[in-house]
Amino acid sequence: MIVQKAFKYRFFPSDEQTAQLARTFGCARYVYNKALEFRSKSWQQENISVGYHETASKLTEWKKETEKAFLSEVSSVVLQQSLLNLDTAFTNFFEKRAQYPKFKSRRTRQSARYATNAFTHRDGRITLAKQSEPLDISWSRPLPEDAKIVNLTVSRDTSGR
Repeated sequence: MIVQKAFKYRFFPSDEQTAQLARTFGCARYVYNKALEFRSKSWQQENISVGYHETASKLTEWKKETEKAFLSEVSSVVLQQSLLNLDTAFTNFFEKRAQYPKFKSRRTRQSARYATNAFTHRDGRITLAKQSEPLDISWSRPLPEDAKIVNLTVSRDTSGR
């Protein structure tokens, strides 16, 4: 039987990592908001239901535009995970478990989700995609011996921690 558990740890990024994470948070939020706008307009104006695959192909188009070249500076996995988060929000809305998805603000909690192929975990050290050095993590408790990290969410609260 597979049991999924979440563990929360605090880490202290270097200045370079802080700047990279800020770009990552901003790009993930931008893609989420842009895809939400695209899906909402498609339904309101043309009565066309848009899913994850259409928004993923739209993401590819956005990355090719010169004014949105900043999207290539961060890991594409984070951007795709942002689209999956939006798709989950719509699924929850249509199954009446949540309200209609809202646009994300930079003034609230920021987060980015990394899938297994976007980070490495070796010898108790985690290195995120597009970063050269591992994070300085404060391990408050050890991970279980047989634990396998499936995905990793990095978040920053409103006070910058």
